[in-house]
Amino acid sequence: MKNIFITGIDTDAGKTVAASIAVEALKADYWKPIQSGDLDNTDTMKVQRMVSNSETKFYPEAYRLNTPASPHAAAEIDGVIIDLDKIERPKTENNLIIEGAGGLLVPLNAKQNVADLIQPSDKVVLVTKHYLGSINHTLLSYEYLKNKGFNDIAIWINGEEKTSTEQALKNRVDAFFIERIQTLLEVNKESIQNEAQRISESLQYFVQK
Repeated sequence: MKNIFITGIDTDAGKTVAASIAVEALKADYWKPIQSGDLDNTDTMKVQRMVSNSETKFYPEAYRLNTPASPHAAAEIDGVIIDLDKIERPKTENNLIIEGAGGLLVPLNAKQNVADLIQPSDKVVLVTKHYLGSINHTLLSYEYLKNKGFNDIAIWINGEEKTSTEQALKNRVDAFFIERIQTLLEVNKESIQNEAQRISESLQYFVQK
């Protein structure tokens, strides 16, 4: 069984939607180590609402911070320090989807970032979407992962098709491209289930390769 760490090129890349699709397609378990703000409507709760299968287990966050801000700032407001040595991954015999917070270099404490939550054996999924500057942000995130020693990387494009942008990325990275997430007019159980079924083969290939 594999741990799949889902991160993004920015806060609004669509990690939670991607995580929901991955959870549904793989019938995987789900864990978000750190939640900043929205404690009445956490990302874990959102994924729970969007997933249809009955096999997925959801694990509690290691840190639940009150302020919707960068985790290091939210933790400071709450009077705590995020200690990565105290974050224990759930023990499961199922595939585990791990959702990061924001992008790779979002600070967790004085020295460590979200990327420091990723373990060497993880499969890493980098969620991107098209906007002016997204090629640069995607390539910078990819190069950072490579420089940190991660080689099992997939890029997952979220939203409308843009052939020139996608080709520019494919020309520059040695990563697996998961089938693109279509623009969802509504994000709900039905749309997530439909996307999970459509993308399942592509996602399964990346996880098993």
